[in-house]
Amino acid sequence: MQNNARTPCGKHSSQSGRKITMTATITFIGAGNMASAIVGGLVSQGYPADSITATSPDTAMLDAVSTRFGIQVTSDNCAAIAQADIVVLAVKPQILRVVCEELRPSLDAREVPPLVLSIAAGIPLGSLQVWLGEHVPVVRAMPNTPAMIGCGATALKANTLVSEAQCQQIEKLLSSTGIVEWLADEELMDAATAVAGSAPAYFFLFFKAMEDAAVAQGLPRSTARKLALQTGFGAASMALTGEDEPEQLMRNVMSPQGSTERAIASFEAARLRNIVAQAMQDCADRAREMQSLFGEK
Repeated sequence: MQNNARTPCGKHSSQSGRKITMTATITFIGAGNMASAIVGGLVSQGYPADSITATSPDTAMLDAVSTRFGIQVTSDNCAAIAQADIVVLAVKPQILRVVCEELRPSLDAREVPPLVLSIAAGIPLGSLQVWLGEHVPVVRAMPNTPAMIGCGATALKANTLVSEAQCQQIEKLLSSTGIVEWLADEELMDAATAVAGSAPAYFFLFFKAMEDAAVAQGLPRSTARKLALQTGFGAASMALTGEDEPEQLMRNVMSPQGSTERAIASFEAARLRNIVAQAMQDCADRAREMQSLFGEK
């Protein structure tokens, strides 16, 4: 089976804010941060909470997501997927194989298997197919936490069992949490992890560094934080809505021999671009290592 073959949905991408016009019964295996982010995005866009179930062995975690989103919860994974149209695997890569093998008998018992969406980093479609069954349609996704507020960015790759209709179904669901990009090759998923899945943390680090530097220069911390975060939001909004490339937008702020030019020169002297490139390479490398550690041997 060639899991890397292009599917009918391979060229599609979609923008955020699309209202969901279909309702599928969705079960999240796992109720942690990423599951909560996607559930939050769905519910905020009007997806019916009673069509969503989350599972976890942690009762406190289940109580938290039930209270927050009004969804169904249970600790019984197999019962939760019995009638589900879509099963979202939202557990750590380290335990994904065990979870999939637990679900396998329930999947085998169904005449028509559900569509399975995995958001576990580093676990390829081939491994998922072996663990879940050769008959199960699987989509691999790399979302990020801004999905919670409808500003996420998710990369997707489907196996050859996923139909065009199912591709559109997943696209509609995840478009409620932000933008969606289908990848032509599964090997690109590690790069997508580096530029989107892990990337919110990079920006939070940069915002914190700006905040601390402003405080060191005398600003109150609350003021420094507001100014840094709003500036980041505004800059991203300009880049998204404008026609200019980020490099040109940067130059538009700079005046010859001005303060911005001095700041950019300092970043360049410190080789900021190289630092970013190395960090993203390390991120992608770790995603590949996780495939070796936790994927099918």
